[in-house]
Amino acid sequence: MNKFATAALASLFLTAGCSKAGDSPAAPPPPPPVATVNGSAISQEVWEFFVRARHNGKNPGELTAEEQGQALDDLVRMYIGSQEAEKQQLVTGEARARLELVRHSSQTELLFRKFNEGKTATEEELKAEYDRRIAELPAAEFHARHILVDDEALAKDLIAQLDQGGNFEELARKHSKDGSAQEGGDLNWFIPGQMVKPFADAVQQLEKGKYTATPVQSEFGWHVIRLEDTRPTTPPPFEAVKQQLEPLVRQRQFNDHLDGVLKTAKVERSLPASATAAAPATGSGPEVQ
Repeated sequence: MNKFATAALASLFLTAGCSKAGDSPAAPPPPPPVATVNGSAISQEVWEFFVRARHNGKNPGELTAEEQGQALDDLVRMYIGSQEAEKQQLVTGEARARLELVRHSSQTELLFRKFNEGKTATEEELKAEYDRRIAELPAAEFHARHILVDDEALAKDLIAQLDQGGNFEELARKHSKDGSAQEGGDLNWFIPGQMVKPFADAVQQLEKGKYTATPVQSEFGWHVIRLEDTRPTTPPPFEAVKQQLEPLVRQRQFNDHLDGVLKTAKVERSLPASATAAAPATGSGPEVQ
């Protein structure tokens, strides 16, 4: 099965349960399947979705007969591949878990779309989200340089050279494996949350113009860090990030909705609930920084 077929198979879950009601009390019967593969029908709805996904939104009627035939052949192959995988009992373990998660994730996405259909965040909701994000920002930004190496002994030797008057920028250009090496290790301005925790913790302990007395280890290697300067964090104006806040408001309200549904659900856990399980998520939209 090719890459497109795999992606399309996952995407087909998005159409699950989305049948359209007819205008009259008695809905018309569904159109006949476009093909049947070992008794498994390929519905007109699946066929149309498959074509749109493959041909940049075109409907089947906009394709040539040859293009339609090729698309149907590919869709039939997808069904054949799926059936063969089941016959060989390949849909087990991680594969079954992945399909199960795709189904639940896709259906939750459908609910999210339905929940937000026709909604637009009010000015008050956007401002409240802005204030919430601004309150979470750290008080200060930092400007630092670093030298990143793989070996602790080398990092200690570099600190010894600095103690003897060595030039930080030159040592960074010569030894650092980081992309900032050509800039003398300059990382420009950042807030602690943008850096890995060991680095962020260390830089916040430094005085302006000082470097770390011992190497700082992170998942990337060993750092020698020098603090160039600090300044108060300046939040972006509300109007500058207003459009970025809309999806955050939508996600927060949807999470609140799910929390309400959760209160009436019967959930039996065999693992302890996370200490942060009740905290509302904010989605993966852009951060206010």
